[in-house]
Amino acid sequence: MACRVLIADDHPLMRAALRQAVDQSVEAPEIVEAADFDQVGAALTTGPGADVVLLDLNMPGASGLVGLAMLRAEHPATPVIVVSATEDAATIHRAMEFGASGFVPKSAPIAQIGDAIRAVLDGEIWSPPLSATPEEDIQLAERVASLTPQQLRVLAGIVAGKLNKQIAYEMNVAEATVKGHITVILRRLGVVTRTQAAVIASRLMPGGTMPVPE
Repeated sequence: MACRVLIADDHPLMRAALRQAVDQSVEAPEIVEAADFDQVGAALTTGPGADVVLLDLNMPGASGLVGLAMLRAEHPATPVIVVSATEDAATIHRAMEFGASGFVPKSAPIAQIGDAIRAVLDGEIWSPPLSATPEEDIQLAERVASLTPQQLRVLAGIVAGKLNKQIAYEMNVAEATVKGHITVILRRLGVVTRTQAAVIASRLMPGGTMPVPE
């Protein structure tokens, strides 16, 4: 049975480069491409799924690590390799804490991307060498991991600056349902306002830092 690889990136040239890496690393792969996060969800829920996902954190709709958290919550058996142009140690740490099975900088040579793909398909974890994970990153990952997929979608809407009614429309739920999710989100993130939640969530964007909420 062919290995099915989902390449999720909004840049056609990057998808082509990743396709080349997959072709060189996996025998007779079945490759599916997605240009935004909605297409990622559709590919994983309406089709036969994927053996591994190559995910760009900055693609439309992904909301940085919120998108990774949603994928891990909704498809926990599907390994995800983050492929990111942001390759600082903090971003790598956070991606791994949020459940990525691998992290590959976009600047990496195709051979290295192939190494990561093979390692993850073999059930291993692959990332550049890292020091110990900061305690605050571990705590944030634990807080976000306690949210349901629906709550993560609401958090993504908050990060994008959307109103409750916009989030409700996009999720096809009542606005009261969104408000209920927000109450839980604020409590689990340890804040009291949407603005503070957005500040906390800014850390989930590639290269993001987390100012102390007022």
